[in-house]
Amino acid sequence: MPQATQTPVYNPATGEVLYQVTHADTATVNAAVEKSEKAFALWSAETTLKRSRVLMKFLEICNANRDAIAATITREHGKTLEDARGEVQRGLEVVEFAIGMPHLLKGDFSENVGRGVDIHSVRQPLGVCAGITPFNFPAMIGFWMFPICITAGNTFIWKPSEVDPATARLILKYFLEAGGPEGVLQVVDGGKEAVDALLHHPLVQAVSFVGSTPVAEYIHQTATQQGKRVQALGGAKNHMVIMPDADIEQAAEALMGAAYGSAGERCMAISVAVPVGAETAERLVSALKKRIDHIKIGDGAAAGTEMGPLVSQKHLDKVRSYVDLGVKEGAKLVVDGRGFKPASGKGFFFGCCLFDDVKPEMKIYQEEIFGPVLAITRAKDMGEAIQLINDHPFGNGVAIFTNHGGAARQFAQQVKIGMVGINVPIPVPMAFHSFGGWKRSLFGDVHMHGMEGVRFYTRLKAITSRWPDEHKAEFTMPVAK
Repeated sequence: MPQATQTPVYNPATGEVLYQVTHADTATVNAAVEKSEKAFALWSAETTLKRSRVLMKFLEICNANRDAIAATITREHGKTLEDARGEVQRGLEVVEFAIGMPHLLKGDFSENVGRGVDIHSVRQPLGVCAGITPFNFPAMIGFWMFPICITAGNTFIWKPSEVDPATARLILKYFLEAGGPEGVLQVVDGGKEAVDALLHHPLVQAVSFVGSTPVAEYIHQTATQQGKRVQALGGAKNHMVIMPDADIEQAAEALMGAAYGSAGERCMAISVAVPVGAETAERLVSALKKRIDHIKIGDGAAAGTEMGPLVSQKHLDKVRSYVDLGVKEGAKLVVDGRGFKPASGKGFFFGCCLFDDVKPEMKIYQEEIFGPVLAITRAKDMGEAIQLINDHPFGNGVAIFTNHGGAARQFAQQVKIGMVGINVPIPVPMAFHSFGGWKRSLFGDVHMHGMEGVRFYTRLKAITSRWPDEHKAEFTMPVAK
């Protein structure tokens, strides 16, 4: 019998190996799917109120253990505790939304559409669903998926990143403590073999994914070929336009958190600033440089830390290679964070980098770096800024900073991006709206959470009924009379 694959899980702040995670093979995934299918038969038959009450108890337990969830995130991912708490908060807001499922599943009713004929619609669950989540939000993105999924009556198999999987296991523990039945929510660890097993299993009805664009495209193509419903969110290159009338100090403050928060390991991080006009650009570069020089980088668990380490040595090497490439491509490296070393001399730390004069044809502009690297690409006017953004292959998020309402409205109407912020640097929608990008940032037609999430995890059924007074056959198409 072949030995199970194991990979190390690190504490990024120290470089220490915390434990080895065992990867699920195809047989293990298949067993999980079969368990989910059996659980679905009972869970889907429960009342929506019963399912919501389990989720309400789960929310209560998670709220009581927010700090434990956040500490687990920080220990394995590296982000600051404050940032991890924010992640937990935004995730639990989707749980709060999903508790309202008895209302969200209400259908429509039309009386007397024909003589004695009524029509009503219902939303019914799909069956076994799977979610594949990335390393950068080990709690929040799982929360975006499974609460809506299971409260609608489905069962859910969660495949977290093998880089930081403990958070998913902790959340599963709380779900079971809340009275969630065995098999309704499961966690399987692993890499490509586990993913492929989920994509090809005939009992898996739907797959949700967040990660890089190449993998999102692969998952979408593979799963749809198997007849599954898919929502696959890919990469991003989010721009922030700074108009000449904007408050530069306010814009610079917003950019610091949006570009360097969580070491830039966010799909909604601002990675390109687009100042409009030469004067705006010079003022922005000066304001950013002044702030970058004072950012506090260190262990995310330590008080006062503003930016933690990158998640792994492999990812650090990738980010460094992009900075090296940017210099080679001719961009001006205003702040060089490659030489940053923590006091301890350990961990996967990388300093903040700031590029100016980045051109659209450069790879550091075209590709997602996913690190603390901010590029400045200058535009002469708003029209050029909008064209720049619309020409980019990614279309996840965008922001504009301005005090001019007309300019903001024009920008929001014309920009071809899924999520737009006006004087809001990271426009992640609240749980009762839906999250998703355009272009190569989304594969599939449905966004996550909110009503889009409810639609994704349910099938619509229309029922036409008549209770005739006479037993007389009709051989013509029913029509309104």
